[in-house]
Amino acid sequence: MKAARFNGPKDIEITDIPAPVLRAGAVAIDIAWCGICGTDLHEFLEGPIFIPAKGHPHPLTHEQEPVTMGHEFSGTVSAVGEGVTDVTVGEHVVVEPYFVCGECAPCKEGRYNLCTKMGFIGLAGGGGGLSEKIVVDRRWVHPVGDIPLDEAALIEPLSVGHHAFVRSGAKSGDVAFVGGAGPIGLLLAAVLKAEGLTVIVSELSEARKSKALSTGVADHVLDPSKDDIAARVLELTGGLGADVCFECSSVNAVLDQLLVVVKPGGVVVNVSIWAERASIDMQALVLKEIDLRGTIAYVNDHPATIKLVQDGKVHLAPFITAKIPLDRLVADGFDTLIRHNETAVKILVHP
Repeated sequence: MKAARFNGPKDIEITDIPAPVLRAGAVAIDIAWCGICGTDLHEFLEGPIFIPAKGHPHPLTHEQEPVTMGHEFSGTVSAVGEGVTDVTVGEHVVVEPYFVCGECAPCKEGRYNLCTKMGFIGLAGGGGGLSEKIVVDRRWVHPVGDIPLDEAALIEPLSVGHHAFVRSGAKSGDVAFVGGAGPIGLLLAAVLKAEGLTVIVSELSEARKSKALSTGVADHVLDPSKDDIAARVLELTGGLGADVCFECSSVNAVLDQLLVVVKPGGVVVNVSIWAERASIDMQALVLKEIDLRGTIAYVNDHPATIKLVQDGKVHLAPFITAKIPLDRLVADGFDTLIRHNETAVKILVHP
């Protein structure tokens, strides 16, 4: 079968590899669509990061580069392994793309996203969504009912937004400020709106500002190149500041801005993955008693996230800006998102 294999920085090859073999307790899936994630771009440009480097196999998968990429994917069940009785052939599904040990303290506490050996399918091994087929343990397979499969490929990044919302402790009626309207920022904003928050988005890109407004996920969209962000947030919040802020850009200036616009005693959640070490104004953190929190991926978020879409509270189709075949992954996918990211939100690949 065809698959996109990471061989090293700026070296992704579309090649033929053996199809995965079904095993007991697992589900075989024909992949329909796979989204290109910001993490994939970081790996392409600067990796290996989450991908295990040569000579350093992952402790759970025992794989190392080259590996098959892709972790935001949807598909159709083609077969089920021995012992799987609650998923049927032909069912539409998405995958929560984890490897966890089940033995460390976080796993035993139910916080498996903090597993000390955690890895992601499509990064740490185990196949990936940028291929024709995959076999995944039943635990990680989530039926999506009648959600179209192209939209279902966005359930994974939407779950990232849902977990960030949960981590923030925000509630209906709060005011949220989202710094950065890339795919995760926009999908996070969609979750916040669905949960009853007022959402202010800050973004430079004209296309992404327009997407935030046209999809209705933002009540207010600000441009830091034109607006006095702090003054506008104070104006929009009656002088109080935002209850909760989300960093979705991995840009230090945005993080600095969040510490300014959040209200005293408010919460700042870092959602983005940083390629470089960030600096932070500790004095602002202390004097305002800001609660700075990290968030990684998701934990038990997929069912609630899927329900938001099934109930019509989140509409995913408008965030899909292009669909490409696997053999155009780098030329029309990665290169577009790296060189012309203002023109695209979510690019889907059809293996």
